[in-house]
Amino acid sequence: MIAPDGSGAGPAAPTPQYAPRCHVVLYQPEIPYNTGSVGRTCVAVGAKLWLVRPLGFRVDDYYLRRAGLDYWEHLQWQIADDWSELARCLPIDRHWYFTKTARRAYTDPQFVEGDVFVFGRESQGLPPELLDRRPERCLRIPTRPEVRSLNLSNSVAVAMYEALRQWGG
Repeated sequence: MIAPDGSGAGPAAPTPQYAPRCHVVLYQPEIPYNTGSVGRTCVAVGAKLWLVRPLGFRVDDYYLRRAGLDYWEHLQWQIADDWSELARCLPIDRHWYFTKTARRAYTDPQFVEGDVFVFGRESQGLPPELLDRRPERCLRIPTRPEVRSLNLSNSVAVAMYEALRQWGG
């Protein structure tokens, strides 16, 4: 596991003082602004952010921090080198996969605290090999046909606030 500062060693960033209600996974994110915004949402809802390599930016990237503003220091986050490492850390049976190809709406399941919300790359989404393993755990956020996809950070916010709504805020 990589330290939150992106290095393999040395002092880690201060540990935020909250127990995560759930986990947000960004699978191979490409755009630092999106990841920074997702980090801010995670702080707002009390989620831990997981980033699965390879990343399309450095974690000390100015734009990543800028998008997260001064919230980044309050964020619980971790980097996994690959999907296998993430799967060892977070129970697969708690994963929800967000994809435009799912039949089931994101409002259908009853989320529970500790669930893992998985989102794919901005350019390609999640790979079919992840989605094909658990089609019953795949969820979509409805959009009109003219829209190819929602922005990653918007998708995370929609999903997280649905979970909070179900949990009573």
